[in-house]
Amino acid sequence: MSDRIIRDVYQVLEKRRDVPIESYTSNLMRDSEKNAEDKILEKIGEEAVEVIIASKNNENLVSESCDLIFHTLLLLVYKGIDLNDLYSEFEKRRR
Repeated sequence: MSDRIIRDVYQVLEKRRDVPIESYTSNLMRDSEKNAEDKILEKIGEEAVEVIIASKNNENLVSESCDLIFHTLLLLVYKGIDLNDLYSEFEKRRR
């Protein structure tokens, strides 16, 4: 398995940011600048809580973690952060 799926999802999110369509992610990013960021941050908070609950209950942890990672990627795309910057940060921490 590779990181290809993360890169694919990231590219879709970038496309939805740059060429909006009628979709959940385009709509989140299209809101007025402050509102959009607040909505994305709110979703990250909700998903983080759901990860905690899933872990404590020993159910749906993978699914909830996927939601949290997805919304974190959405925030990075919204803020214009290159995915390679994320990978570089992980590499630095590994040394």
